[in-house]
Amino acid sequence: MLTYDVDIWSIRQRKGRPKPFQLRWRVGERAHSRSFTLKPQAEGRQSELLAALRNREQFDEETGLPASELEALTTPSWYEHATAYVLMKWPNAAAKHRASIAETLATITPVFASTQRGAPKPPVLRKALYGWAFRAVRDEEGTLRLRHQVEEPPADVAAALAWIAEHTYKMTEVARSDRLRAALDAISRRLDGKPAADNTVNRKRMVLSNVLRYAVERTILPANPLGGVDWAAPVKDDEVDFRYVPNPEQVTALISAVRQISGRGEHLAAFFGCLYYAAMRPSEIAALRDVDCTLPDSGWGELVLAASRPEVGSGWTDDGKSYDERGLKRRARKATRPVPIPPVLTTMLREHKERYGVADDGRLFRAVEGGRITSTEYCALWDAARLKALSAKEAKTLLADVPYSLRHAGVSLWINSGVDPVEVARRAGHSLTVLFRFYAKILRGQQDKANALIEQGLNGG
Repeated sequence: MLTYDVDIWSIRQRKGRPKPFQLRWRVGERAHSRSFTLKPQAEGRQSELLAALRNREQFDEETGLPASELEALTTPSWYEHATAYVLMKWPNAAAKHRASIAETLATITPVFASTQRGAPKPPVLRKALYGWAFRAVRDEEGTLRLRHQVEEPPADVAAALAWIAEHTYKMTEVARSDRLRAALDAISRRLDGKPAADNTVNRKRMVLSNVLRYAVERTILPANPLGGVDWAAPVKDDEVDFRYVPNPEQVTALISAVRQISGRGEHLAAFFGCLYYAAMRPSEIAALRDVDCTLPDSGWGELVLAASRPEVGSGWTDDGKSYDERGLKRRARKATRPVPIPPVLTTMLREHKERYGVADDGRLFRAVEGGRITSTEYCALWDAARLKALSAKEAKTLLADVPYSLRHAGVSLWINSGVDPVEVARRAGHSLTVLFRFYAKILRGQQDKANALIEQGLNGG
């Protein structure tokens, strides 16, 4: 308990003692003392305690220390607090979010190092932080602990963890605006030094804010200091570069080339069809089941998307799988998203199901042994299809450079076809904010159509 009820007594000498000069003081009902070898040492400590009284500091009755000294003694370091945050968040966080937290903290923590003397090499330190310090596992008794406390890390990782544990600022020092600004600068850059994407910066800034907010919850800090830092991320254009978004003819050629590559290519042609014609995310396609599909013999069909299986790595999931099983992105766990699909995709999916059947759990697309299709597999197929379908000149550009380009192409087609942006966003599982940020250029191109409709209305139809 903190109190102003303090008495500081004179120094007494006790002869025959190794430390004969004793300083005594009382805080509340408890007496405290400390012995020194030399009288000037005792007088120096006495002066510190008297200065604290003159500064109107309260003293802690249990330890006898002024409040400022008690705070310095008990305040955790950034590293201690960050690892506590990881253990707090881990049980209820999605696997992707766990990895995102670790990535953010691995970027920020070196900035909060109190010295660079004896520091490990940056790649070793990052590996130690991302893979060991900020990853949790359960021990033999089922208790959640940091990975390096359960498994034996390599020698270089162990040395890096020992160094960083000893050399990060206290949380009260981290709260300084100059140090927080340095951390924000770090998350605004990629590992190669180039500016990070806006959504990456925003995601990492949110993690930093949450870590500081947890410090407020633990009464380590009085308030979240991040809001008081005058900082803005470097301006970066997040719009899709539509020079490299394939048109419908190029998409048709690319998917056709996928079919011609191999038997696996034939099996995954409809996978790429879902990316384009339904603008689905790969994680949503990986979770697509037979019961989610309405596939009539002719006309439009419908997919009712209800789940996703994002790839994340076995170290971040509870069951050790390389993917997580989740609801739709940024939706409630049981939320669904119906997406009408054109006849071409309806036919592709119906033929796929007739030829290949479905997995035991009803999934349409699966790996050879029944698991989730990996990104390495479908990306390798896509790279081969680009070389087959595009000209040599086109293949050297970023045109359709990754399978995700098909999703961009699908959304772009809907906008160019005059579909209401609200409906485009709903079908794609975007917010309107995201849609306008990434597709603003195309949406601006629809102004002439809008102007013509308004003019028609003003002229009485």
